[in-house]
Amino acid sequence: MDFIDFINSRASTKMYTDKMPSSEDINKVILAGLNAASGRNLQAPIIVAVTNKEIRDKMSSDNAAVFGMKSDPFYGAPVVLVVLAKKSAHTYVYDGSLALGNMMLAAHALGLGSCWIHRAKEVFDKPEWVEWLKSIGIDEEVEGIGNLILGYPDGDIPEPKEIKPSRVYYAK
Repeated sequence: MDFIDFINSRASTKMYTDKMPSSEDINKVILAGLNAASGRNLQAPIIVAVTNKEIRDKMSSDNAAVFGMKSDPFYGAPVVLVVLAKKSAHTYVYDGSLALGNMMLAAHALGLGSCWIHRAKEVFDKPEWVEWLKSIGIDEEVEGIGNLILGYPDGDIPEPKEIKPSRVYYAK
C-alpha cells in the first residue's frame, strides 16, 4: 500500500482488548508525536504515557465526569497518551494537535488501534491533576490538548468512515 492509501485507511478504534502494547511500540508512537512539526520549532507538546491501570481509571472517571457520564470514555484501551502543551508557545494547541495526528498514524502503522479523546483540557485544569503533573516533574504552565488511547483492537480494525460531501472548494 502506498503512503497516501495508508493514511486514508486509518480509522478510530472504540473497542480494545486488555493486552498491553509493548514498551517498544508505545515509545515508537510517542516518538512520532515528538517529531511532529511545531511553530518556530518551539516543541511545545509534552506527552505523558499512562500505563498504570489505577491512574488510567481515575483519569477515565474524571474525563467522563466532565459530561456527567459514568461510562469509560477510553473504551477499555490499556494505554492513554496524554498530550499537553506549553502555553508559552503561541501555536501550542496546533502543535499538540499535530502530535496527536502523528501518533494516530504511527499506531496504525504498528497494527495498534487508537482514538483521540477530548476533555484533556478540563481534566488537567483541575487542581488535583495539576498537582499530579507536578509530582511527575511537569511544573510549567501547560494545557491539556487531547488524550490518545492506544491498544489492540477487540475485533477487526475499523474501516474509515465515508467522507461527507461539500468539504473541498477550489479558488481558481
